Amino acid sequence: MTKRNLGGVVCGLIALAATAAVAQTMMSVQVQSGQLRATPSFLGTVVGSVAYGEQVQVVQTQGPWMKVSASGARSGWLHASALTKKRIAMQAGARDAQTAASGDELALAGKGFNSDVEAEFRSQNRGADFAAVDRMERIRVTPAESKEFLRAGGVAPAGGRP
Repeated sequence: MTKRNLGGVVCGLIALAATAAVAQTMMSVQVQSGQLRATPSFLGTVVGSVAYGEQVQVVQTQGPWMKVSASGARSGWLHASALTKKRIAMQAGARDAQTAASGDELALAGKGFNSDVEAEFRSQNRGADFAAVDRMERIRVTPAESKEFLRAGGVAPAGGRP
């Protein structure tokens, strides 16, 4: 092989590698509402949202987090568990649209807690008073309140500020 041919092969391989690096994966949102975050952390500031079935383009990954780009120039970090490689077909009355998990349900399921676990616990502890738990479940905290709470407690995600 001549130097000229070798140079052509090297240039071709570089071009191929660059093309592969630019090729980005399309995925579908598989939760009711996915929160796009400024940093790859559940403590990261919410900068937008994506809806169930929406197609997003993965532009970067960091551990279990994916930086995605969605329509309307929206982008941010989304946990991989909120995405699927399957294309979700949205149809009126479709069963999958009614059974999608919310982001909160997904987070609880990841911790091993879901409605089935709660129902089993309640059946085994019929005398327990769940009124306080029910009141806590109704509490809503704004992102600004969460951020202030974390700041006041000196809590920051491993990657830096929320």
